[in-house]
Amino acid sequence: MMKIKMYKKFLSVILLAVVTLFAGTAVGKYIPYKGSAAAAEKAIETIPTETTDYAGSAAAAEKAIEATSKKPTEDHSAQALKHATAAATHGKAGHASVLTEHAKVALKHAQAAEQALSGEAREHMTKGIEHLNEAIKHGEMDHADMATEHVNEAITHIKASIGE
Repeated sequence: MMKIKMYKKFLSVILLAVVTLFAGTAVGKYIPYKGSAAAAEKAIETIPTETTDYAGSAAAAEKAIEATSKKPTEDHSAQALKHATAAATHGKAGHASVLTEHAKVALKHAQAAEQALSGEAREHMTKGIEHLNEAIKHGEMDHADMATEHVNEAITHIKASIGE
């Protein structure tokens, strides 16, 4: 009789644990990971229209480029460097899709900066743009390692065009 009571107690504890685990995890709604694209879409919805501070996401920064076409060259170069650095960081982590997003924004800023540059600085920015294009191609093919190499080369050329 004693064994039956212990057996029932053991089963009730196991059942309670299973129900608790099930209720805690399986009842919750599953939300699939959508990457930074979902965050970028959400950030675009919350962007105030009267300010030009778009540091929230890659897509928001892209919108800022289109909204302010007459930014000084230094701002575009700095933004290109910032996004290229972010792309390299994500590339080292193997996040090819996020690398591609940042590389695209860096490319737009680099192209805007290239328009106002001249001489050796323009040549370096042009080389940086070529490497950003290659990084985007490799990132879209999910080759994070190759894309990261091209982003690092682009960073070198962007820094050279700035004078760092």
